[in-house]
Amino acid sequence: MTDSNTRVAAAAAAAPSALAALAPATLGLLAAWAVHDLEEVAAVPRWSRTRVPVLRARHPRVPDRVWRRLEAVDAREFATAVGVMGVVVAAAAADGYRTGGRSAFYQSALDGFGLHGVVHLAQAAVTRGYTPGAVTSPLVVVPFTLWARGRLRRAGVLRPSRPRDLARGLGLAAAATVASHAAARRIRRAPAAP
Repeated sequence: MTDSNTRVAAAAAAAPSALAALAPATLGLLAAWAVHDLEEVAAVPRWSRTRVPVLRARHPRVPDRVWRRLEAVDAREFATAVGVMGVVVAAAAADGYRTGGRSAFYQSALDGFGLHGVVHLAQAAVTRGYTPGAVTSPLVVVPFTLWARGRLRRAGVLRPSRPRDLARGLGLAAAATVASHAAARRIRRAPAAP
């Protein structure tokens, strides 16, 4: 067997163990996201009823359509949006697992998840109070993201993080959020089948 063939055979034999070694970092994205979004599903309906009027009075320069949209989301529509987002996160986690953490989609989703947690903390600071997601962001979202990135780095598969990569991750999170809410509105408002 040539040296090249030996390396290929060794890499093929190591592949299942490499996938298993990174499974907590790749598939763990879905678990960490689920914990975080359970907080949001539990908190959003009450928070939007009680805090949006206070925030509207405190921040009169924010366009009225923003406040109306926040008030219009009911618990079922929000839960549907979370379910749609769950499909996106599951796909990213599965792609990360399948590629041993190398997937650009997975790594962008991981970056977006972590930055999403930072956004929650910023929202809580700006609103001077609790916002849905603010509890699990410092306890689950940000620590998981940093830990998973460390695992990927040690495995030699983490892509360098340039500002544009972080922007792409946050953009992916924002686009997936907008798309999941749009899909939820369509699903919830679709006429019932006869």
